Amino acid sequence: MEIVTLNQISPDQVILWSWGFIIINATILYTWLVMGILVVGSWFVTRKLSSELNVSRWQHFLEVIISIIRGEIGEMTKKGADHYVPLVGTLFLFICVSNVLVIVPGFVAPTASITTTAALATCVFIAVPYYGISRNGILHYVKEYFQPNFIFFPFHVMGELSRTLALTVRLFGNIMSHEKVVGILLAVTPFLFPVVMQILGLLIGVIQAYIFAILSMVYIASALSAEDDVHHAVKKEGSSA
Repeated sequence: MEIVTLNQISPDQVILWSWGFIIINATILYTWLVMGILVVGSWFVTRKLSSELNVSRWQHFLEVIISIIRGEIGEMTKKGADHYVPLVGTLFLFICVSNVLVIVPGFVAPTASITTTAALATCVFIAVPYYGISRNGILHYVKEYFQPNFIFFPFHVMGELSRTLALTVRLFGNIMSHEKVVGILLAVTPFLFPVVMQILGLLIGVIQAYIFAILSMVYIASALSAEDDVHHAVKKEGSSA
């Protein structure tokens, strides 16, 4: 059963219920469904956490995922990886589960909506200055926008906005285009080939979740690195004075 037809680009266009100015579309429905699955799944896995050697398979699976995420973050930040695991891990899990659930008939990935990908990219856009300021203070963070001199301020701002746009469009374009390709193949070809494409799409969905999470951490790590450079320069100037 197809919820979004081929002539509809986004699940935002599928209105499921409306009352006055309140509108529930497919994007909102499936976004809350994914969030519900993650909340219930997290409760189920963590309700009997154990520090013993013999743990449940679910806990072991969760520990593997957290270890991989922590390891990837640690490669970029070198220290304090645990500080960024909640954000980056949540982004990865939400996108990954959204993309993998497309195997369920009638399910539409919320990431096929540009409003969802824009919201996720906005979270990263806010997180970059948040982590930068919380680490070295607002003064050092603002100073970075004027490096190497004040002329570069608008270019730094455009860089922040352009990478947010890139995160938004990259994820939306890949997921939306895959769904349309599979829909067209189902309409014009036998059953087997679209199934192969659907399996390939699951792999692409996981890869896109990984890329989004890694790029998010790269942006945060670059801000932290820049803040450290400014901080060390200021300290050096102070000591030389």
